[in-house]
This record gives sequence, structure tokens and C-alpha cells, in this order.
Amino acid sequence: MRALIEAGQLPEFPSGENSRLALPRGSSRGATLEDIPFLRRLYWSFRMEEMEPVPWPQELKWAFIDQQFDLQHRHYVATFSSADFLILLDGSEPIGRLYVDSSMERWHVIDIGLLPQWRNRGKGVATLKAIQRQAKACSASGIMLHVERRNIRAQALYRRLHFREAEASDTHIQMRWSTR
Repeated sequence: MRALIEAGQLPEFPSGENSRLALPRGSSRGATLEDIPFLRRLYWSFRMEEMEPVPWPQELKWAFIDQQFDLQHRHYVATFSSADFLILLDGSEPIGRLYVDSSMERWHVIDIGLLPQWRNRGKGVATLKAIQRQAKACSASGIMLHVERRNIRAQALYRRLHFREAEASDTHIQMRWSTR
């Protein structure tokens, strides 16, 4: 049986009241606990491929991914209390998430992801370009993000947008884009 933790048991998203990020009108909205079911489905779309070869029953895989989502949510909310936690939209339809901390000199894209049917359609590029324009307009020094080493497609996208490798671990690469 899937072990879904009720949305009410997860911490609220921070308000993002100190945000310097202003995306185009109608392209996003602040995340709320009511978005948890959508955010879980989105997270499953990120993780199910890597779980495919694991010889567990499907329900156990879902429970594991749900647990990982809960842990990630708690970590992000506690660690990035000044960040914007946004739901990316197409009209009123949720299509992805964007978590950005614009409270520092160098903005931090904590997480960006789209549902599979919205990938490779220009939404991610448009969102990242909007963040770059906004960071420059706010005189931020640049933008930082982390990408998994195995996510070659995302790395190529970031390089096309002039992000450069800054640091690396066994699992992730930190990439930076400079406004100067």
C-alpha cells in the first residue's frame, strides 16, 4: 500500500516576501500545501526512471519516492526559508516547479522541473532566461544551480544559457552564470 503522508503534515512553504524575482504575469504562482499532490506526481516523474530496474513491487517504489519527496520538501523549506517556491503554469494548469532563492548576491536556482509532456517545449528555457534578465536587472552577481552528473541534457541546456561549471562532486555539478 502506498504510504502517502497527508499534505497537512508537511511544513508550509515560506512566503517569499523578500523576493527579488518577478516572472512574467501568469507564468507562475506561489506553491501551497494544496499543491503537494501535484508536486508528488512531478517528483515521481523525475525519479521513476531510476527506480525502474529496482526489483521492488510498484507500490513499494511509490512509497519510497513519496518518502524521498517528503524529506526533500522538509529540507528545502528549512534550508531555504527566504526562497520563492513557485508552481510553473500554462494558463491555470500546473506544469512544473521552480524554487529560487534571490535573497543573496548570487541567486540560487534550488530546483526547476517540468512534467514530461512539457519538457523540450521551450518553457524551461523561457523561465531560465526570465530569471537571468531579472537577476541582471536587480544587480545580482549571477545565478548558481546544481545539476546531477548523469543529467547530460540539463547540463547542455545550462551551457547554452552560458552557465559554466564551478565545482563538482561525485553526483552533482555546480554551475554558475555571471551578470558581469
